[in-house]
Amino acid sequence: MPGFFKDRSGNFGIMLAILLVPVIGAAGLALDYTTANAVRTQVQGAADAAAVAAIAESSEGVKAAFAMSGDGEVAIAQSDAVTFFKAQLENQPGFTVDSIDAKVIKKDGVLYSLISYVVSVPTTLSRVLGQDRIQVAGTATVEYQTEIYRDFYLLLDNTPSMGVAATPADVTKLVAATGCAFACHIVENGVEDMNSKYNIAKNIGVTTRINVVAKAAAALMDTARDSRKSSNQYRMGVYTFGEKAEDTKLLEVVAATTDLNKAKARAGEVDLMSIPYQNYDNDQQTDFDRALTQIADKMGTPGTGLTASSPEKILFFVSDGVGDSYKPSACTKATTPSGRCQEPIDVKHCQALKDEGYKIAVLYTTYLPLPGDDWYGDWIAPFQNEIPTKMEQCASSGLFFEVSPTEGIGDAMTALFKKIINTPRLTG
Repeated sequence: MPGFFKDRSGNFGIMLAILLVPVIGAAGLALDYTTANAVRTQVQGAADAAAVAAIAESSEGVKAAFAMSGDGEVAIAQSDAVTFFKAQLENQPGFTVDSIDAKVIKKDGVLYSLISYVVSVPTTLSRVLGQDRIQVAGTATVEYQTEIYRDFYLLLDNTPSMGVAATPADVTKLVAATGCAFACHIVENGVEDMNSKYNIAKNIGVTTRINVVAKAAAALMDTARDSRKSSNQYRMGVYTFGEKAEDTKLLEVVAATTDLNKAKARAGEVDLMSIPYQNYDNDQQTDFDRALTQIADKMGTPGTGLTASSPEKILFFVSDGVGDSYKPSACTKATTPSGRCQEPIDVKHCQALKDEGYKIAVLYTTYLPLPGDDWYGDWIAPFQNEIPTKMEQCASSGLFFEVSPTEGIGDAMTALFKKIINTPRLTG
């Protein structure tokens, strides 16, 4: 009998029997958790797809959200999310769905689609440890920007230099008829000079740059109207450098309005600034500094764009990029003895606006060289290559477009506008 307690010959079998259960259980847990993770990946994909589908651009949920006057839950989108989720997992073996919850909420112009789920995966070998299922849970969150509210302020350079013929062919035609490439608009004491180059250009079918810009600005209102998701998403205002050279100051053609038909009509009427006679005030009517300073007062404080009461503010600036004003001390280029300053745009005024939170979109209408024009050769040609560079520096990042004489200003303006406006986007 004493020898029994000293006998060790059956220890391996006993220990194996004792350890077999936890070893099988541990292996079973590893296998079952691997299976559970695979199921979770599958179910998470279904949840992500359902969250997106519930607020896809063409969904009933998005339509219902647009129709809502305020914030809140979008019931139809929530129902659609659950239906879409279940449909993807229908008849899928290897798990059961314990719970599914969907919330679609509109808040400050953003739709939030949130789906949470719990599923159970039956175990195999883990059952020896008393675990007959593994629960896995997850969530899917998607945001949809329903609309960004924006105010656009079109600042159109209508100064005498914008009276230049629009294309090389027009330049040739106008020079042949008048000896000058610029269609000067002469109005003296309120009386239109019917023999001015401006009227000659009209009579012989020469299109000037300001004509093209006005037509493009008017067409842009149609683009804005067709692009908006609600009637108050975009407001459009139109401004020029002034009606006449005797009183050069920011001219409000139409204040920012959601009535885009009205804005279109007014924009189409934009015309070249008049002068009382040739070379009036040494042609110092293109004061970028003043225009950019004055337009800030019209635009108001930039907002977040999330609500109609807090719109983003975008300055849409169209010009040939050459300033011409009385600026005897601060000119970035050489001045004439009288203090006349011709220069590329001074970008410090653009930067001041950007620092305040305004976005600046710049459509640069290429300043055409004027070979044979002595004044151009002496004063503009030396910085000709700087003009587009400075205009691009004036613009916010990515919001610069140059239009050459062979391109359509209207097409370019539309392209730039579409680059600015928010297209529906989904972010996880």
